[in-house]
Amino acid sequence: MAFKENKKLPHFEEYIPHLAYDSVIFGFNGRQIKILLLEYHNTGLFALPGGFVKRNEHLDDAVKRGLKGRTGLDNIYLEQFHTFGDTTRAAPEVMRTIIEANKMEIEEGNWLLDRFISVAYYALINYDDVHPIPDELSDSINWYAIDELPSLMMDHEKIVEKALKTLRENLDKKLTGTNLLPPKFTMKDLQHLYEAILGEELRRTTFQRKMLGTNILMRHEKLFGGGAHKAPYLYSFKTIGDG
Repeated sequence: MAFKENKKLPHFEEYIPHLAYDSVIFGFNGRQIKILLLEYHNTGLFALPGGFVKRNEHLDDAVKRGLKGRTGLDNIYLEQFHTFGDTTRAAPEVMRTIIEANKMEIEEGNWLLDRFISVAYYALINYDDVHPIPDELSDSINWYAIDELPSLMMDHEKIVEKALKTLRENLDKKLTGTNLLPPKFTMKDLQHLYEAILGEELRRTTFQRKMLGTNILMRHEKLFGGGAHKAPYLYSFKTIGDG
């Protein structure tokens, strides 16, 4: 990514001071659950994609705006899962390092150097649909396996841990796979997704019986790629109105 000149700091007249959002963007590559992380220009600092809320903007709309800017996608599944507001969320040295590394100046007392309360969301997206786009302060944004993350700035590791815990708790309550899998998938694909999220292996027959018993799957044609007798069926998640 080419370094951008003439960048400007967010101004308190446009944005709500001391309020931010952070997004844990989950994707599944068929084997691993991954998240998108930014690396700030010339700092070695890794962080979750996030941003600020404009004064005339709904919070959810601000998050959607930020996600589209980082992924290029609309209509992303979002779940607000926690608000992080510890008094330790003031990190003036970190913010100053990021700002100065991008050749901008900041005065003492600027709201960007003060404490922030962050509303955290997780997003579920199709890994293959995304072409990650860095923000103006970053050199890169890349996928990282959930168990192979670099050290993250501030409390972003805690945010990731909380997001993964919430995703696991929601796994049987919400159709998580509708956003992490292609429209049609095999039972093995679905099992691999569950195993990647849970971090453990599941018994094939038990898992298949459980999923078929939920009545949330619609069976389609077989996926032929070898012997017909071994070809697995394709499935999709039922939508409202499906039998």
